[in-house]
Amino acid sequence: MAELNRMRTATGARTAHIDEGLRAHMNKVYGTMSVGMLITFAVAWAIGTSPQLLSIFRDPQTMQPNILGWIAMFAPLGMIFGFGAVMRKASAAGARLFFFAFAAAMGLSLSYIFAVYTGISIAQTFLVTSIAFAGLSLFGYVTKRDLSGMGTFLMMGVIGLLVAMVINIFLQSPAIMFAVSILGVLIFAALTAYDTQKIKAEYVAHAHHGDAEWLEKSGIHGALNLYLDFINMFQFLLMFLGNQE
Repeated sequence: MAELNRMRTATGARTAHIDEGLRAHMNKVYGTMSVGMLITFAVAWAIGTSPQLLSIFRDPQTMQPNILGWIAMFAPLGMIFGFGAVMRKASAAGARLFFFAFAAAMGLSLSYIFAVYTGISIAQTFLVTSIAFAGLSLFGYVTKRDLSGMGTFLMMGVIGLLVAMVINIFLQSPAIMFAVSILGVLIFAALTAYDTQKIKAEYVAHAHHGDAEWLEKSGIHGALNLYLDFINMFQFLLMFLGNQE
């Protein structure tokens, strides 16, 4: 009986230690994500509210991107593809720096929204996105339902969205864009819950190994995923909630 009690006590201590570490890990994930969001907003606002700076990337009248504008639009996508290599080769500090550079590049690509949409509608959409994101992420954290089976389906949905958006660059169909906006909100809403649960599961699975560097990088990768979920949900919501200037 004494041995059983000692085992229960040890198990309880390990569980408490993991729970405490998990809370700290999630705080780091959300903190890193929040800093990235602040960088994105600052860069987007600084360029989008300056006609002189924005004209470097887009036509002042039509808001159509020029060559530099197209580069700015696709630079974040290229950086995402390179993020895996950075995670493997760079230190945790280097990976975090790369994430912040990516957030700045994303701000540059989104700067046009401050010239196209009213400031009030941007703020309102950001608030709606924040509330939805918080609720969905909390659901992913506390739910006992296994969401891992959604991963492949959601990734296929993201690829389909990218293909539809590229095609619509040439077609300029409002109907296609409206459908893409609705599907985009639903897909990235589901991804928010899925990614939150995945971050939690990865920490619990590796917490016993004591690899601080791996856990640090895992947190940065989790922050990137949640950041992308938030940014994409915000963009798709802005497409049909935002009021244009």
